[in-house]
Amino acid sequence: MQLNGVWTALVTPFQDGSVDTSAMERLVHYQIAAEVTGVVPVGTTGESPTLSHEEHLRVIELVVELVNKKIPVMAGTGSNCTAEAIELSQGAERVGVQALLLVAPYYNKPTQEGLYQHFTAIANATELPIVLYSIPSRCGVEIAVETVARLAQANKNIIGIKEAGGRVERVQQIKAACPDGFQILSGDDALTLDFIEQGACGVVSVASNLIPGEIVHYVRLALNGQLAEARELEKSMATLFKDLFIETNPVPVKTALAAKGVCREEVRLPLVSLAPENKEKLLNTLRSGGWI
Repeated sequence: MQLNGVWTALVTPFQDGSVDTSAMERLVHYQIAAEVTGVVPVGTTGESPTLSHEEHLRVIELVVELVNKKIPVMAGTGSNCTAEAIELSQGAERVGVQALLLVAPYYNKPTQEGLYQHFTAIANATELPIVLYSIPSRCGVEIAVETVARLAQANKNIIGIKEAGGRVERVQQIKAACPDGFQILSGDDALTLDFIEQGACGVVSVASNLIPGEIVHYVRLALNGQLAEARELEKSMATLFKDLFIETNPVPVKTALAAKGVCREEVRLPLVSLAPENKEKLLNTLRSGGWI
């Protein structure tokens, strides 16, 4: 499975505490029209920690239904409990996703051997392609380059990694250590071009919830080697990339999507709405960029 391009890390829209299926439909169709490579429901941006097990699988199933095979779906099915990650992964496989995104176990801080055994157990429990997800700022542990290589060598269905540790040098390190064809996706909109220059094949994007067409164009330029043009586009979006993380993701991007009329700002506790001064700053950025 080729991962090249833009994968949108979908927000999970809510209305009065429940998943807003109408807003999800608008969001998914917006992504398809912009020709993103694929969509990623119930990852970090999808507020997976506050979804019940049933909601988690229902959101995946809903996205599969809405996509209707037009683009692939890579479902977030990671957990800090290996048995739960296996159950979610097998459930996602049953409803027809094309790939799985598996975050490093959080809070319990496994060793590298623990990480290896965790991901290998999940890989053995599914036929689907698996993309690892290393985000140490959220998980308290990083998937070491040596562990990524060991996993890729031992499990043919572990095909790539979403790298969200903010360290561009990891791209070349992973490429050098892993088998040919192992794929790397940026997990940070602001580092996408730097990652692609070092050999990454695309991005799992937060910003593409809001401006999918611009992100698709930007990444296509970069993958086609038109780096100067891509850098100019990057400059025009740099403030937006920054302000979409002015507070914890996905609070800012949901605020931006609400301003655009796609979904409500609503998030689930312990996340809360943007502070008024940060909301105004974000809205000013959106207005100045012509995005609302």
